Amino acid sequence: MKHKIPSAMMALAAAAALSGCVVVPAHRYGGEVAYAAPAVVIDTPPPAPYAEVIPAMPYAGAVWIGGYWGWSGGRHHWVPGYWERPRPGYRWEPHHWENRGGHWQLHMGGWVRG
Repeated sequence: MKHKIPSAMMALAAAAALSGCVVVPAHRYGGEVAYAAPAVVIDTPPPAPYAEVIPAMPYAGAVWIGGYWGWSGGRHHWVPGYWERPRPGYRWEPHHWENRGGHWQLHMGGWVRG
């Protein structure tokens, strides 16, 4: 004779199994959530700046967050820009690469008070 497992028990087991799949914010800055990103230091300079075509502003006051050259999988890749709502009392500090003695470090952008 086969045993039948009630649907409620199956749902409970599935919920318990999936409860471990959670992304937890690393830091909070002024009410905004920032996820931790490892520092990127490489020996390869980023490519020449990419000329992005900035689409029309979607609403009054939107702030353009420009794209940048990121680093993943052992190579540079373009991370496209996007429009975002402004943060009162903050300004956007863009992502940028800094050359330190032939080593390139990516400084991630973010909202800065001021």
